[in-house]
Amino acid sequence: MTTSTPASTVAGPTPEEQAEIAAVPAQMIKHWAAHDADAFADLFVEDGTLILPGRYKKGREAIRSFMAKSFQGPYQGSRVIGEPIDIKPLGPGAVALITQGGVIQAGEEQLTDKAAIRASWILVKRDGRWRLAVYHNCPRDLPA
Repeated sequence: MTTSTPASTVAGPTPEEQAEIAAVPAQMIKHWAAHDADAFADLFVEDGTLILPGRYKKGREAIRSFMAKSFQGPYQGSRVIGEPIDIKPLGPGAVALITQGGVIQAGEEQLTDKAAIRASWILVKRDGRWRLAVYHNCPRDLPA
């Protein structure tokens, strides 16, 4: 994973903060595997935003409700994988995290190219904890 610092004087996260930031996707993977919509939504600030293809959910409760329904519907039995590939400092206590991964549907062994995504995470440090202000993903590859 790389850390990018713009030409301005925005200080990048410390190595300890980089580890804390990189741990957020691992927490999401864990909560998804447990199909725990409450813990998943708790990764977000109260007015956080979740943007998925065709979906826009604003606020922790809307995110929790959407994920609870999705874990009983299209995401039932699924799991996610992902890894950070870049951290970009935005200002004190705020970073953009770029990841790649995707959803592995129930019954599948590995991530398909069709399900592969890249994601943007805007994380802010609140009460000593890194939380999502915005999460957005899109397909990794365009159809041929």
